[in-house]
Amino acid sequence: MHDRDPVRGAAVDRPRHRGRRRARRGPAQAHAVGRAAGSRGHAPGGCIVNVITDTLAWLTDANHWTGPAGIPTRLAEHLALSAVSIAVAIALAIPIGIYIGHTGRYARLVVNSANLWRALPSLALIGIVLPFTSAIDPQLGFKVYPTLVAMVVLAVPPVLVNTQAGIAGVDRDLVEAARAMGMRERQVVRQVELPLALPALVAGIRSGAVQVVATATLGAIFGSGGLGRYLVEGVAQRDDGMTWSGVVLVAALALSVEGGFVVLQRVMKK
Repeated sequence: MHDRDPVRGAAVDRPRHRGRRRARRGPAQAHAVGRAAGSRGHAPGGCIVNVITDTLAWLTDANHWTGPAGIPTRLAEHLALSAVSIAVAIALAIPIGIYIGHTGRYARLVVNSANLWRALPSLALIGIVLPFTSAIDPQLGFKVYPTLVAMVVLAVPPVLVNTQAGIAGVDRDLVEAARAMGMRERQVVRQVELPLALPALVAGIRSGAVQVVATATLGAIFGSGGLGRYLVEGVAQRDDGMTWSGVVLVAALALSVEGGFVVLQRVMKK
């Protein structure tokens, strides 16, 4: 568009606005944009608050503390499965660890094999054992036994390695003095080596027990009981309160087991 200059009378070109005009937003659009911007700014904090609120609400609901699916029942199932697993691991690992530590035979082979067991993924191990246990017992072979085997395999290495290290670490002069006094090998083990190696042995049981308590959660994927049921069912039902409550309960149980063994070790040192 051309205008006349009032002084010179020449045509003057007005500069055209080359930028695009912004479309006016309606009230609904403005509200949506504002809400999106607000959610971006406060999403992390709000999400954490919601998780905490849902978890506390779920844990304080009296209905979740009664019945076959209540917290006491699931806790008892979790503890029973963990206790059986650690008991079997102790029965297998301690005699082997004592023998290897006392005689020194096959120490490197057994210790390296035990450490190799630790690299086995628990979930994969459950899947490997599942077909065999299901064939042996269709009822419990799918739910309990695979998890039990996986937890035993997980608990054996720390118990075995610590037992072997504790027995082998006993002062050889004390062992030779006991033999010189006429003690038999069994007496040397029971009266000299085991008492001195007991702190290391308990440390191995402590490590295995904590790992077993945490791993027992995976059994819920295959239908076994325990606190892991809350995680599996919570995810399936999209119930954040149930899911995070399961996480809190498993973590609290593992920390309680850890704390109990810490107290036991301190008492033993006195």
